[in-house]
Amino acid sequence: MSDASTDLIQVRNLKMYFPVTKGTILKRTVGYIKAVDGVTFSIKRGETLGLVGESGCGKSTTGRAILQLYKPTAGEVLFQGIDLTRLKGEELRRMRRKVQMIFQDPYASLNPRMTVGDIIGEPIAVHHLRQGKAAIRERVQELLELVGLNPYFINRYPHEFSGGQRQRIGIARALAVEPEFVVCDEPVSALDVSIQAQVLNLLEDLQHRLGLTYLFIAHGLAVVKHISDRVAVMYLGKVVELAEGKKLYSMPMHPYTQALLSAAPIPDPSIERKRRRIILEGDVPSPLNPPPGCHFHTRCPIAIDRCKVEEPPFKDYGDGHFVACWRAPESIELMEKYAVRP
Repeated sequence: MSDASTDLIQVRNLKMYFPVTKGTILKRTVGYIKAVDGVTFSIKRGETLGLVGESGCGKSTTGRAILQLYKPTAGEVLFQGIDLTRLKGEELRRMRRKVQMIFQDPYASLNPRMTVGDIIGEPIAVHHLRQGKAAIRERVQELLELVGLNPYFINRYPHEFSGGQRQRIGIARALAVEPEFVVCDEPVSALDVSIQAQVLNLLEDLQHRLGLTYLFIAHGLAVVKHISDRVAVMYLGKVVELAEGKKLYSMPMHPYTQALLSAAPIPDPSIERKRRRIILEGDVPSPLNPPPGCHFHTRCPIAIDRCKVEEPPFKDYGDGHFVACWRAPESIELMEKYAVRP
């Protein structure tokens, strides 16, 4: 899929299944929720890969499995050629310095009983990056300035900050151990729209200044449009399309990607009035019992019999544009007849 020599992260056939049990005393496994079901992609050093999809499609679980916050059921996660899934104990703890996460909810991800100085300083102390309280305090103040906060906020508690400020504290905590790779798990979805742009601009600025590599997880394609170099679209535990950002927005080949793009609002009223939308029918199937063949066939208006029984390969249609659809690339024309005015 890419040149392994330039890849910082390589995810190969990643699976994360959660067991479903029955019984109160003698519990038995009756099935598995296939949250992530065979995901493969790579992220080059210094780039941002956007990962988008509906709620419950497995985006956040993918990010957590990459960082080994969940132990994957199967697959490989190679970071600089080292398989993180095989690391344990001290080896894994040392590797966590290089891979960090910015969590979705800035209200729940910060300990309300700890000061900002303790929240950001704890990982510095755990990994022995500075010696002595004075040196740690100085570093925490540097990090607060880096994310656009007053360094004298060091003795305040999370409840004294707004949502945007709390998310900046979360960013500072992730950067405290000087990571190379950061998973941004919907970092702006809990913030006001006016604050979202500020945080996105901050993340872009930090990436350029510190040479960071991002996996940026979001609900909609509009949020990742400006920050991502490449975009992967996920549906029911699988990546269905992956392409360079501009190409995916200008020529989406998977019917699900086309439906997502048509649902994203455009701020220009004159264009918005003339737009046609693809309205998907039905609900997302359960990951406990996903449909056979292509997982999307139950909601796809152009599905054929082959889609119902045979899973499409994740195929490159040129220039790194990967699509898992039996009807690509003609799906673009086929879906046109299903677009309607709202």
